[in-house]
Amino acid sequence: MNGSLHPAAPHHLPSFITAPGETDVLMVVTGIILLVSVLIFGSVFFRLHTMPERMAHRSHKLQFEIVAVLGLLALFTHIHLFWVAGLLLALIDIPDFGGSLSRIAGSTEKLAGIGPGEGAVDLPNEAPASVVQGDGAATVPTAPALTPKGKEMAHA
Repeated sequence: MNGSLHPAAPHHLPSFITAPGETDVLMVVTGIILLVSVLIFGSVFFRLHTMPERMAHRSHKLQFEIVAVLGLLALFTHIHLFWVAGLLLALIDIPDFGGSLSRIAGSTEKLAGIGPGEGAVDLPNEAPASVVQGDGAATVPTAPALTPKGKEMAHA
């Protein structure tokens, strides 16, 4: 190959035009800038996307979990309404009803003379199948008799 330029080409070429077989510096620099800008943009996007979760992290566990699920739904479905709902839920301070109710339950247990936490007694699910009377005879408890719809109860 001849190293001379074509007679129609300008004698002074711009710096971004490379000779055949040489490294294209402009393309390498553009590729590096593109890669760095994509990484920075992705980092900013994910930081912005997790903003509701970071805001709800200081609140109650249930509220944080709901906001996290809404954020995941928004990320994978591309429905931005989930992200907005998560952001609004993270901004709202839900009152703690559990703490007040447990204090009320503790005070009621103290008034009833029951120790703390002993008020939740497990009751058996079924009534006993038979009841043994004093003479040793077993009787099966029956339900009270119900009156038919059409009959009125007679008063004595």
